[in-house]
Amino acid sequence: MKKMRLESFTGRISYTTIREISILRDASHKNIVRLLDTILQEKSLYLIFEYCDMDLKKYIDGAPFGLPVDLIKKFTYQLLCGIKYCHSRRILHRDLKPQNLLIGLDGNLKLADFGLAREFSNSLGVLTHEVVTLWYRPPELLLGARYYSTGVDMWSVGCIFAEMMSSYALFRGDSEIDQLFKIFGILGTPDEHLWPGIRQLPNFKIIFPIWRRYPLERIFPWMSYDAINLLEKLLIYVPSQRIAAKMALRHTYFDDINFSRS
Repeated sequence: MKKMRLESFTGRISYTTIREISILRDASHKNIVRLLDTILQEKSLYLIFEYCDMDLKKYIDGAPFGLPVDLIKKFTYQLLCGIKYCHSRRILHRDLKPQNLLIGLDGNLKLADFGLAREFSNSLGVLTHEVVTLWYRPPELLLGARYYSTGVDMWSVGCIFAEMMSSYALFRGDSEIDQLFKIFGILGTPDEHLWPGIRQLPNFKIIFPIWRRYPLERIFPWMSYDAINLLEKLLIYVPSQRIAAKMALRHTYFDDINFSRS
């Protein structure tokens, strides 16, 4: 159950809440949490969801050395299935993080908390860059981009994928600039050659420190070549070059997945 306060001055349901309810009522996918009912009571609105045992954050916290590799694969596959469904319906989640991914009683992962979600189109207008929790926020948003698309969700998927490997967030910044530098410190400081157009982003500074890329396989030496390759494709700087959910599901990393369990 999720409790939503009505707007203090008008006593009305906020637009973001209406949007979340609308998206969830229309959604029908095994990897998206089901909205069962809504109850309006005095100054609060209650959203009633299917029961889920815990969120992915608690699951990760219970495995201090990372999740078992087969479970990482299963959860990543299910996360991508849910995101593929959203993107096929032209919905950006915009707040993917372990706390917003629930584990059902059947052990399957489900996307939840669509409070920041919104629909998009090919002619996407100006959007706010103040979305996505800091550790899972893509570099284009940290650099002030106001035009973005499905790549924002795919970056977050990559961050969650990496976190399941070690039970430790890959980029742990404590401010927007620190978050950006944490990303640069691992993936290398991007330039116009690596990311054409980066200098036109509002928050780009030519005086950014220069870091060289640190190989992801050295950070996660226990993970397979295919796992690292998929992670690299999710964490590409250029948003339009990031692997899409549909293509990620076809990656060789999932060739041996047990579909009866996913």
